[in-house]
Amino acid sequence: MPLYFLKRYPFSLAVIVLVIYLSFFKPPSVDERLLFPGFDKVVHFCMYAGVSGMLWTEFFLNYRRGIAPKAHGFIGALICPIVMSGLIEIGQTTLTSYRGGDWFDFLANTLGVLSATIFSWLVIHPWLQKRTAQKDQFLKNKRL
Repeated sequence: MPLYFLKRYPFSLAVIVLVIYLSFFKPPSVDERLLFPGFDKVVHFCMYAGVSGMLWTEFFLNYRRGIAPKAHGFIGALICPIVMSGLIEIGQTTLTSYRGGDWFDFLANTLGVLSATIFSWLVIHPWLQKRTAQKDQFLKNKRL
């Protein structure tokens, strides 16, 4: 089973590993005033939008020529990243002395996942379907 996910979702797994690493490593001290207040929330939003967006993209690519088990997609690309983000926030509080869990981080993570889900269904999925149909038509015409 793990080999199945490694073959079908390699980029998603790489992004997930990167997010977990970034969530637990000891960050250098950065003066947030140099950027803007709440900059870390933007980073959280982008990280989890990236996780969910990559999961949806690979899901759509894996099921572009068949009936996609939509429930699997919603569980894997919507529910799991939100649960993962909550567990990471709890882990930051309980497992490290230099990081702390934050409800607003969790909110930013959740909004990133929800935004990526909406974008994936409204933009990426139709684009991949159109591209697959064009490719199928090209191959059909080539055979004639």
